[in-house]
Amino acid sequence: MNNREGYKSGFVAIIGRPNVGKSTLLNYIVGQKIAIMSDKPQTTRNKIQGVYTNNDAQIVFLDTPGIHRPKHKLGDFMMKIANNTLREVDLIMFVIDAGEGFGSGEQFILDRLKESKTPVFLVVNKIDKVHPEKLLDIINGYKDRHTFEEIVPVSALEGNNVPTLLEQITKHLPEGPQYYPADQVTDHPERFIVAELIREKALHLTREEIPHSLAVVIEQMKQREGSETVYVGATIIVERSSQKGIIIGKQGSMLKEIGKRARTDIEALLGSKVFLELWVKVQKDWRNKGHQLRDFGFNEDEY
Repeated sequence: MNNREGYKSGFVAIIGRPNVGKSTLLNYIVGQKIAIMSDKPQTTRNKIQGVYTNNDAQIVFLDTPGIHRPKHKLGDFMMKIANNTLREVDLIMFVIDAGEGFGSGEQFILDRLKESKTPVFLVVNKIDKVHPEKLLDIINGYKDRHTFEEIVPVSALEGNNVPTLLEQITKHLPEGPQYYPADQVTDHPERFIVAELIREKALHLTREEIPHSLAVVIEQMKQREGSETVYVGATIIVERSSQKGIIIGKQGSMLKEIGKRARTDIEALLGSKVFLELWVKVQKDWRNKGHQLRDFGFNEDEY
């Protein structure tokens, strides 16, 4: 662990409306997929902890669920995580989509930020989508609405200006210890990330047909005796029988494709061959039931 004089460390919250690229940015920074990426909003449900380490600093990122007005108990849980995170960090990164205009969602977040004493960076993402002149207008518009410590335009997908963002964050962090080993990129157990990878593929492949009434529970994950292959058994939870049919697909075709794509990512994560077995189960209205939220890993007591 690095405890030398001048070494910087701290905790940074990534907040923003759903679908602005927060998870893409976190994955790029740590150099590995630890946060679910989807073009569907509100895909991040837990506080993902990503760790970036170099010779001068260690930055621990908390990717919060997209801040929005909750519509069910799961939404309340997600908002509780986001609000609590803002109170426990050294710095807040407010990520916006350069291609989207300012609206009530952005104002909702700015109102939350005004209540916080924590320094805020404005990170303008997806700059590859807009003309430089428009980018200047966006920045000036936000300057009029809030006092930001720094404003940094980036493209999380291309990695443009991300090194500058990391340099600016490091400047604003206090001196402190290295909390995690240099090669560790998250504090989440592998089972959690495996479940997220499966959920990502299911959301991506079903598009508009399956909303956020989808959870993944890892039933079993173990090394097979006398083999380098890791066995993973997982259940995909949906709220309605019609959704179960969509996830399974004609003659099981959709479930096979979800498994095939998820297995590729899981093998890259674990560094070994994977035998993945998937089941689909209906749990009606699970997002509004506290005991089922806890069963599926959404434990309010932890937040």
